[in-house]
Amino acid sequence: MQALLTGTLFVALGVVMFAQAGLLTGGTAGLAFLLHYATGLGFGPAFFLVNLPFYVFSFRRMGATFTFKTFVAVALLSLFSALLPMGLAFSRLSAPLAAVLGGLLCGAGMLMLFRHRASLGGMNVLVLYLQERLGWRAGKVQMVIDSLIVLGALWVVGDAVRVAWSVLGAVVLNLTLAINHRPGRYMAV
Repeated sequence: MQALLTGTLFVALGVVMFAQAGLLTGGTAGLAFLLHYATGLGFGPAFFLVNLPFYVFSFRRMGATFTFKTFVAVALLSLFSALLPMGLAFSRLSAPLAAVLGGLLCGAGMLMLFRHRASLGGMNVLVLYLQERLGWRAGKVQMVIDSLIVLGALWVVGDAVRVAWSVLGAVVLNLTLAINHRPGRYMAV
């Protein structure tokens, strides 16, 4: 339980930093940011909704325990990302700093979750499944998916500089995963 709380809190802080700087990220969080920016729906509810279709895949491929922990982590991230801004504000946060620190916090939080057989749903479930079954490195696969989502955000955000900083954040996050989450070191299932 401590790992779920700490991991999701780290990721929530990274997400708050991305949001404060107007950045995006990849995966289902990136899709939730796109939904947030396009519709005004809060990130937390958008993140929770975007993850709903992935629970069936998770249950079938990764099992009930993993799916339950993932559901809890997604719910906690949705909650924490809504509550943190009520107690934490940045008077100044540059986009480059938000990209690097937010990416590191998200990556470290995700590592905690992976280590304790949980994820943040969606793309995490897919890349962990591909790592377990095909031996594809989770960080590298996630980086490709995340970069495509962030680059696809150009039409929603319309600001190439913000998107470029967002790509940096996605690269930092996924390099953290690629370097530290190796097949055989510990398993997600």
